[in-house]
Amino acid sequence: MTHISKALRSIDVAPEEAWRKSSYSDQGGGNCVEVADLTGQVGVRDSKVEAGPAFRVSSEAFGAFISGITA
Repeated sequence: MTHISKALRSIDVAPEEAWRKSSYSDQGGGNCVEVADLTGQVGVRDSKVEAGPAFRVSSEAFGAFISGITA
């Protein structure tokens, strides 16, 4: 199990211009996450709290997550 020692702000994970939201997202801004492509990792944050907390996962873990929810 991975231990998380501190919360990261989204700016600590990726620069603002790196974040993107799905084209399937509601244009009203509700219930969306944004992702940032990082080298070997993917950043994830809440689109409603852009300056708030964010996290990184490996590209492999994110791919497995996407495969699982679209299966």
